Amino acid sequence: MADELYERIIEIEAEHAGNVFGELDRNVKKIERTFRVTIVEREGHIKIMGAKDAVDNAASVLEELVSLSRKGNEINEQKVDYSIALAYEHMNGAMVEMDDKLICHTINGKPIKPKTLGQKEYIDAIKSKMIVFGLGPAGTGKTYLAMAMAITAFKNEEVSRIILTRPAIEAGEKLGFLPGDLQSKVDPYLRPLYDALYQIMGADSFMKNMEKGLIEVAPLAYMRGRTLDNAYIILDEAQNTTPAQMKMFLTRIGYGSKVVITGDQTQKDLPKDAVSGLDVAIKVLKDVEEIGFCYLTAKDVVRHPLVQRIVNAYERYEKKEAARKEKRIKTVHTHLGRH
Repeated sequence: MADELYERIIEIEAEHAGNVFGELDRNVKKIERTFRVTIVEREGHIKIMGAKDAVDNAASVLEELVSLSRKGNEINEQKVDYSIALAYEHMNGAMVEMDDKLICHTINGKPIKPKTLGQKEYIDAIKSKMIVFGLGPAGTGKTYLAMAMAITAFKNEEVSRIILTRPAIEAGEKLGFLPGDLQSKVDPYLRPLYDALYQIMGADSFMKNMEKGLIEVAPLAYMRGRTLDNAYIILDEAQNTTPAQMKMFLTRIGYGSKVVITGDQTQKDLPKDAVSGLDVAIKVLKDVEEIGFCYLTAKDVVRHPLVQRIVNAYERYEKKEAARKEKRIKTVHTHLGRH
């Protein structure tokens, strides 16, 4: 017996209809396809028709998107996809709640706030802990959100300076092959940090503070022999540290400092068979109070939706490869056991 047709109606003001529905009704078509419902907009109302559960899920997504639009948000593909994902987990209203967690604005006035529950937990951990490890794949906003928090703390005079650092490890290239002096060789590694600083702070403000020594962007090796008091310190790409480098970095931290360590354990550029300082630190420090660990996942990817699909595809491939490898080892062991 076919499900009985069920209807729900949501109110929407004319000025928000275009934003919520998207260009050529793209957003609503996605909601229709996902939940197998029919959606019609007429004179300030959205009518949703279909099976009851499907209609309720679609209605929760549309209500959330309408609320976000009323709060001045542009409804993009990421917001639609994430709202759909939350509806399946019966977490209605989570995106509206996150929308109140404004960190700061970019130089162009664009608000920076967490866009996923994982990002919200990450921000909350940074606020409440002295040291936070932000771990997860590319595109989850680990570094960018940490930078926004650092710049906000600096502007509010909670810290007297910002130090941004990365291990100068080559992603498939040797430093020696790059032209120029040491600074020009190191800059390509630090470029993503500069880009985020320019976007949030503006180039002029950044350059003035850098000249005064209040903002420092440097390779990790430059941290040796220093004690860093009253500073906001971000160690980016921490999966490329050695255990000795990570220990050196963690023991530099002084009074009044806040530290965020970001890394993706699946993207190491260390020599083959080298142990990652990040992996060791997670094991060693997991029970230390005042240290927070936030694990972001593919669900927290906020770049183009294709990036999320790429991350998911690689995760599936890596799991299959690991299972295949394990099976081969078991087969070899079984074969040796017979002889």
